[in-house]
Amino acid sequence: MTDLAFERARTPEAKRARQETILAAAARLAAAGSVREVTASAIADEVGMHKSAMLRYFETREDIFLQLAANAWGEWSAAVRTALEDLAARPTAGHREADQAAQEIAAVLAHSLVARPLFCDLLAHTPLNLERNVSLEKVKAFKTRALAGVAEVGSALCTVTPLRLDQARGVVATATSMAAAMWQMAAPGTKLRAFYESEPDLAHAVVDVEPQLTDIISALITGYTARLTRPEPN
Repeated sequence: MTDLAFERARTPEAKRARQETILAAAARLAAAGSVREVTASAIADEVGMHKSAMLRYFETREDIFLQLAANAWGEWSAAVRTALEDLAARPTAGHREADQAAQEIAAVLAHSLVARPLFCDLLAHTPLNLERNVSLEKVKAFKTRALAGVAEVGSALCTVTPLRLDQARGVVATATSMAAAMWQMAAPGTKLRAFYESEPDLAHAVVDVEPQLTDIISALITGYTARLTRPEPN
């Protein structure tokens, strides 16, 4: 526990600052292990508060991580849109074959997710438990931000692919859902992952997230594009 002596925040600015301190502590702890392992008491200890005092600022432990997930959606959306703009600005962008373009776009999406391990972890825990121990008001606030992220990245995909907006949003939903599931299966940095890697008979259990996720997203973009170009039956 730190030596900080926290008094209750009396102003909106002080409350926001206290919330940011709590969020940063929860993110540090989750990044060092996983979301599932971090308790409310551990977060309170990290910031030098009693748990009951900390819960004046968030409804529950799940509320803390749901806020982190909402923030991560916004950060990821901004980053991946910038990366797609950079890809479109390359001199060779207009001269790529459709399959190559799909692969490059998929690689951008996959890398942007794998580069954010906490986001991948949060994506898995959000529907499993984070949304289930908070008020409906909190769920609505989170869903609004997450769906905005899907829409923003979907719109960006429409500028670098021939996909319709609904298809592009489907790509985003698939990419984030698969990243969540595959990250849990990959178990990076855990004893379980080391065990899989040490057992030749379990080699198939080792999940290399980025290349596998890239292939899945590329196949989906290619499939959607083929639908658009397929001639209508007579």
